Amino acid sequence: MSDYTFAIEGGIGTLTLARPEVLNALTLEMYADLRDLLHDLQRDESLKALIITGQGRAFCSGGDVHKIIGQLLDADMRAHLEFTRMTGALVRNMRLLDKPILAAVNGMAAGAGAVIALAADLRVVAESAKFAFLFTRVGLAGSDMGAAYLLPRVVGAGRAAELLMLGEEIDAPAAERIGLANWVVPDEQLLPTARSLAGRLAEGPGFALAMTKRMIENEWNMDLNAALEAEAQAQALMMMGDDHRRFYEAFLGKGRPEFKGR
Repeated sequence: MSDYTFAIEGGIGTLTLARPEVLNALTLEMYADLRDLLHDLQRDESLKALIITGQGRAFCSGGDVHKIIGQLLDADMRAHLEFTRMTGALVRNMRLLDKPILAAVNGMAAGAGAVIALAADLRVVAESAKFAFLFTRVGLAGSDMGAAYLLPRVVGAGRAAELLMLGEEIDAPAAERIGLANWVVPDEQLLPTARSLAGRLAEGPGFALAMTKRMIENEWNMDLNAALEAEAQAQALMMMGDDHRRFYEAFLGKGRPEFKGR
């Protein structure tokens, strides 16, 4: 069996981590494959929205202790840096993908699994799920795979410091309270809810959604004046797009626009 499965149906891609016997722990090969897949999906026009989830009773328990830590413990600095840059490239490719990403978090999302969920645009979380940014608990910095960059922007600096420094588990209701979870749903409704949301996004104006994601990403490091000018230019471009015209024509005809992502 492959370590993950991926399929696209109706514009919705579903990426399922598939090592349930070890709570979908990641291997060196999985990191590389996922990094490359997320890069290649940028050019896949059949993909409109992506769901990432885990098989079995966990989303992802992080890096495999035996297949990563055990292999790297006595490696030199270059090998360690190659590994950490590769894991960061996975997150980079998620953030650069011009398609919305939903994490459907079932069960534990720990370590790298928590960061992968964090790097998604939206998080649908099962009631039984938990998060743990446990890097400091294994003697590593909490700043891993972009966690110290992304988490403060989602939950605030104070909460991020708490989660990254203490490494304690938080349950789904707590994740929702601090903004880490967008929706908390009964376990059996996790994938149906994620697919429903992904379907709404897949039917939406793809270029507009891509621009929205890119602007959220770009504006983090801008001052207000720069952000206002960037948004003015982006919106002027979008106002000349086919999808905006389709909205107007549908409005005149009292119908529903059929967006084409242009």
